[in-house]
Amino acid sequence: MTAKVAYADVEAGTELPACSFPVDRARLVRYAGASGDFNPIHWNERFAKEVGLPDVIAHGMFTMAEAGRVITDWTGDPGALVEYGVRFTKPVVVPDDEQGAVIEVTGKVAAKLDDEERTVRVDLTATSAGQKVLGLARAVVRLG
Repeated sequence: MTAKVAYADVEAGTELPACSFPVDRARLVRYAGASGDFNPIHWNERFAKEVGLPDVIAHGMFTMAEAGRVITDWTGDPGALVEYGVRFTKPVVVPDDEQGAVIEVTGKVAAKLDDEERTVRVDLTATSAGQKVLGLARAVVRLG
């Protein structure tokens, strides 16, 4: 599969479509089952509060994966994502109500890296409840 976005059609400053990802407790439990990460801070409110958290929090890797979807949705090819890294700055707090939490993600092309390889660097911004939850969220993407 090849990225549906052409290298020639982007430049530094090109914005990716923004996305919102809802997060509720049921989704965290499903993620725990898929990932094998059953740390109780991700599903047990009492335990999370006992260790000093405001409530249950989303898995860091879950948050990172949701943010990465902005890139894979944009390119149409998960294989176009060559490198990806983030720093976890704040947890995504997931209250036990009908609304849960929302992760808001925006991205833009920061630079064209290699004309021959058709790679670009994409910088992402991920927030939840008005707070930045990922820092230095950057990816190298190979375009069509």
